[in-house]
Amino acid sequence: MSDSSIFFQSQPILPADTSASKRSVPVHNTAITGASFADILSQTKQRVNFSNHALQRLESRQLNFNAQDMQKLNDTVDRMAQKGARESLIYMNDMALVVSVTNRTVITAMDGSSAKENIFTNIDSAAIL
Repeated sequence: MSDSSIFFQSQPILPADTSASKRSVPVHNTAITGASFADILSQTKQRVNFSNHALQRLESRQLNFNAQDMQKLNDTVDRMAQKGARESLIYMNDMALVVSVTNRTVITAMDGSSAKENIFTNIDSAAIL
């Protein structure tokens, strides 16, 4: 008859490779570069993102944002967040945007003519720019 036992070849346990921990990691010292805390904070400030669905809608409806529009959108989301908004409708440049303020993400976008026929639900605030 056949033997159904399982045997594992023993392997010695070796110490972890510490050469990776000895590698130097570049450190950005702000004292050397002269950047102030306010400069660093403004650079790391979150900007509004677009969901894949919103990007598809923008592309299919040929809706575009320039730098000024993005700045206006970011400022509006900042002001809405300060007032405690969570899910908002932002109407700007003949576009309707449903934005998750807490996630700083545009969920969907449509042009003005499409927005006229829609009912927007699950929003707690609106901004018309």
